[in-house]
Amino acid sequence: MDQHIPYKIYLEEQEMPVNWYNVRADMKNKPAPLLNPGTGKPLSVAELSPIFCEELAKQELDDDTPEIPIPEEIRNFYKMYRPSPLVRAYCLEKKLQTPAHIYYKFEGNNTSGSHKLNSAIAQAYYAKKQGLRGVTTETGAGQWGTALSMACSYFDLDCQVYMVKVSYEQKPFRREVMRTYGAKVTPSPSMETEIGRKINAEFPGTTGSLGCAISEAVEAAVSQEGYRYVLGSVLNQVLLHQSIIGLETKAALDKYGVKADMIIGCAGGGSNLGGLISPFVGQMLRGEADYQIIAVEPASCPSLTRGKYAYDFCDTGKVCPLAKMYTLGSGFIPSANHAGGLRYHGMSSIVSQLYDDGYLQARSVEQTAVFEAAEMFARVEGILPAPESSHAIRVAIDEALRCKETGEAKNIVFGLTGTGYFDMVAYEKYNNREMSDYIPTDEDIAKSLASLPVIPE
Repeated sequence: MDQHIPYKIYLEEQEMPVNWYNVRADMKNKPAPLLNPGTGKPLSVAELSPIFCEELAKQELDDDTPEIPIPEEIRNFYKMYRPSPLVRAYCLEKKLQTPAHIYYKFEGNNTSGSHKLNSAIAQAYYAKKQGLRGVTTETGAGQWGTALSMACSYFDLDCQVYMVKVSYEQKPFRREVMRTYGAKVTPSPSMETEIGRKINAEFPGTTGSLGCAISEAVEAAVSQEGYRYVLGSVLNQVLLHQSIIGLETKAALDKYGVKADMIIGCAGGGSNLGGLISPFVGQMLRGEADYQIIAVEPASCPSLTRGKYAYDFCDTGKVCPLAKMYTLGSGFIPSANHAGGLRYHGMSSIVSQLYDDGYLQARSVEQTAVFEAAEMFARVEGILPAPESSHAIRVAIDEALRCKETGEAKNIVFGLTGTGYFDMVAYEKYNNREMSDYIPTDEDIAKSLASLPVIPE
């Protein structure tokens, strides 16, 4: 054991970042702009403001400001659970008998149980500051909905959540936490919106997707006065707020003179991954350092590894703006047996551009292998990880075992995005050997990609 490095590296309160870092400012190839689906032209703040809070719309389109101040009220809220610890996984290293040093940034030490609260409180703050009555949103596994319901309760805002139906049914306790914080939770696709009724008619018995839930949440927002839509991943503004994860991680490593060789994050829409890697990628973009960065996605929803880099709708109902991203097609609905919340058909435009430019690698992993890694981690590190986080754990273990073969003592850092205590149905299926792996066929993906919109040059 390296005696000079403690199990948990804590930053002092005064060391917590006071600015979010906007990695777009250092990107030579900026993410492609959001397009108006009606005109095919880049969207303006004025066009986005009927859907998003005005300040968030400005953050969404800001490609040039490297540091954006975190308002004092948000920083004060962060102090309830931030800075979050960077943990040296000594017990996992011993179990694997690896010379690698494994670190994880633990984001599950708040009531919502995940990193999602970092952006939820920011978006609720800007909604309250604008004088709105409430917000609408979607949620997959329920972590984002939980975080937003808590944030809205803090600011006395109404919160309406459209939860992917399969998760709504599999995770009743997550649903009840949201309701305890005062949110209205509706399984999606529902019969409460025009888009929901249309999706149900087109896909009878569907278990839903984040694309479906986004469509319903947007419709609900624009049809109610004093409401705006907020999103828990994918968007530039969300990755901006989540940059606090990476900023704290880098500060903690710097505090003990540790340089990461490899940074690993799970990838669904890109919020946790983008936040974790942002300051490290910033160094790469500026030519100051080099890292191996790995995005890990589920084999059942492989947007980076098998998707197409193209403009696509952000939602299944095709009412949202068009984003250029790695996508499986807005109509792609992942298998219902996938236990994690990484169910979005596309990937953040920032992450997509960085991946296309070669700054990131991507791997897809199957569900049973993910839960095998989750079980090992829980048994030796004492934290039951969320299925989403366990995708990163899987690859971190794989890389540590590779170091065992080569004798390399690499510093591996991964994001432990949240806890899995509301995911016990999935763990039960794994323990009962009832869990199966589903990988979409090339024909499945080709069929979904055939509906990509045609964008004029």
